Amino acid sequence: MKKIGSKKLAVLAGCNYPNTPNELHGCINDVLAMKQVLLTRFEFEPGNIQILTDAPGSLVMPTGVNIKEALDRMVDEAEPGDVLYFHYSGHGTRIPSNRRVHPFHHDEAIVPCDFNLITDVDFRNLVNRVPKGASFTFLSDSCHSGGLIDKEKEQIGPSSLPPNPISATNITKSKTIPFNSILHTLSSRTQINTHDIGTHLLELFGSSASLGFLLSSHELDSIPSIHEDDGILLSGCQANETSADMNPQEPGGKAYGAFSNAVQIVLKDNPDDLSNKDVVFMARNVLQKQGFQQHPCLYSSDDHAGSTFLK
Repeated sequence: MKKIGSKKLAVLAGCNYPNTPNELHGCINDVLAMKQVLLTRFEFEPGNIQILTDAPGSLVMPTGVNIKEALDRMVDEAEPGDVLYFHYSGHGTRIPSNRRVHPFHHDEAIVPCDFNLITDVDFRNLVNRVPKGASFTFLSDSCHSGGLIDKEKEQIGPSSLPPNPISATNITKSKTIPFNSILHTLSSRTQINTHDIGTHLLELFGSSASLGFLLSSHELDSIPSIHEDDGILLSGCQANETSADMNPQEPGGKAYGAFSNAVQIVLKDNPDDLSNKDVVFMARNVLQKQGFQQHPCLYSSDDHAGSTFLK
């Protein structure tokens, strides 16, 4: 008989956007490094880790459809007690919200390599499907990543720390594409003269576009938040902040995302079990010492805030 709760499943997506104005350099390195951490520290099976990158010759590109299909398969396969993990490293953005009751009038989104945005509403819908007793951990090393699981409870949020007088060196660029740049890119493809981003996304991607554009404002407002759900979001920064993509710090070194690298430092320096809250607080400390102006956040139920990271 199959043992319930025996699986650890992961989807790792890294977008460098090569040969475009939005090119980054460390995102693919981030997910490849995290794969090794999953294999060696957390005992994931190699066959249970799917990697999507936009490296030349990649077998599965991190398009919006491919990322959502990989996440859907992972959730569909899950059983109570399973550990599900999604690591995203790439651009993020904020877009005007279609929801009438949204308090901040913006939705957060990740930017797959084809610009088929995946929004916080999509991640809420995904978490709602996770079997009770399984956990879904989402680590997003992207700009505006705070709140990427809509309606998830904030455990570690906006920082009241004074600005850090130190500045990080060799930052290639932040992991954000402003809304106007997203709109310009999409409108150049559709040739439709409108500032409504949903019109462009629906024209380009049809039924594979985000639920944030497929559903009416009433339907979006009615998507439930399951009380004490099993979603866990570790964001690289607050919703109003950017995350850094870094050049190599020494000759022969590799580019990397600042938050992904901070988490890997924390895990390497602390071989014993760490809670989700521990990982975020310690990563904040690493980034502060390195001179970064981004503050990782944690969104989860109270129980999951204190539960062991990826256990």
